[in-house]
Amino acid sequence: MRIAAIDQGTTSTRSLLVETGRAPIVIGRRRHRQSYPHPGWVEHDAAELLADIRACLAEAGAVDAIGIANQGESCLAWHGSTGEALSPVIVWQDMRTADALVALPPELRERMLALSGLPAEAYFSASKLGWLLRNNAAVAEAHQSGQLRLGTTDAYFMHNLTGHCVTDVTTASRTGLMNIQSLAWDAELCALHGVPVETLPTIVPTMGDFGAIDGVPVRASVVDQQAALYGHGCRRPGDAKVTFGTGAFALVVTGDTLVRAPELGILPTIGWSGPHGTVRAADGGVYDAGSALEWARRLGLFDDFGELDEFERSPAIGRGLACVPALSGLACPHWDRSAGSLFIGMTADTDRRDLCQALLEGLAYLTADVIAALDAKTPVGERISIDGGLSQSRYFCQMLANATGRTVAAAAFSELTGVGLAQLAAGGVLDIVLGEPSLTLPVEGLPDFRPLFDSALSRSLRWR
Repeated sequence: MRIAAIDQGTTSTRSLLVETGRAPIVIGRRRHRQSYPHPGWVEHDAAELLADIRACLAEAGAVDAIGIANQGESCLAWHGSTGEALSPVIVWQDMRTADALVALPPELRERMLALSGLPAEAYFSASKLGWLLRNNAAVAEAHQSGQLRLGTTDAYFMHNLTGHCVTDVTTASRTGLMNIQSLAWDAELCALHGVPVETLPTIVPTMGDFGAIDGVPVRASVVDQQAALYGHGCRRPGDAKVTFGTGAFALVVTGDTLVRAPELGILPTIGWSGPHGTVRAADGGVYDAGSALEWARRLGLFDDFGELDEFERSPAIGRGLACVPALSGLACPHWDRSAGSLFIGMTADTDRRDLCQALLEGLAYLTADVIAALDAKTPVGERISIDGGLSQSRYFCQMLANATGRTVAAAAFSELTGVGLAQLAAGGVLDIVLGEPSLTLPVEGLPDFRPLFDSALSRSLRWR
């Protein structure tokens, strides 16, 4: 079986060719523009994303099936008859609705959390979809004429590529509009956010019949992080992975159990669904991971990612230097967008290598906080599988193992979103060649540096 796996992500669209009995091949990567029209706003051009998907499919050549992964919470409005986008894609990082959500009465915020499993946070799609209807004249006009479609990017892609206006249950679980127990759009949530339920796509399983593109069936549609969970081989409760992309995204399989722990910043979500039922998961994340490294590189703290593999000096935090890389605030378990990013403990002999070291250590500790929060509600196994850019740094992987108290296994093949997507498109089973992890690092005996990081963290949370 030969499958084209298209990973439409935050900064690029990547395509993977996955064939039975062979190693996956990355066949294309197309970067798209990021727009920042106002402070706190982040947008993509919907037509550009769609064109990139078409180009990636063309590069794949003849295949038996297609799978498409999406950004999760990024959303837009489009015309029900023409499929034309009526708005830019509002990206998950966009903060335009943050103040309005904070101003909601506490009882409404609690109700939203109880029904959707998600906090009333601008990270998710619901408030942004309501904002579009209130603030975009073309969107309001389409609603008046009965031609409005609102939803996440996957539904827009499917509508235009296959003619099926559908969204899979993993993506719907990230909107803030789906009832996390019934797995259906919730009329009360839609009313609270001002989103007409009739404008939303139909919720369907992750694996199934999504129609066809030029005669080739689309067999899977899923959030990128859930695809990565599957690609890591996480199938049993307690299996966990962390993907280090723009942010750090941790997921642990919980099976049939719906895990609720808003006080810890842990969110219930859907791992995947198909012929054998629905598998639930729990989610936690760090806002800035790869984005923090890009920031450091722009400042000239390093030139090449190879410089982050090892350091000559002992851990920076053991020398009194700590970093909290909260460039966009702190996510799980704090959910505090006002937290500040900082370095503490710098001296006259602190150099750029020390600052890089402290940055990596800070990211390891923030990720460890997410794992600890997950483990407090649903036991996380003794081995954590990781992928993404930071997983290529041996130093970071060792610090993460030490901070979490678990063995860390870095995937040898980095495009595990595409691997999981292809496996889902094949119905859950696909015999491919991936090889052993590139790094498997057990916990290394080091002094407990946690108190110093906690001191820095407390300062970050008191930033404003």
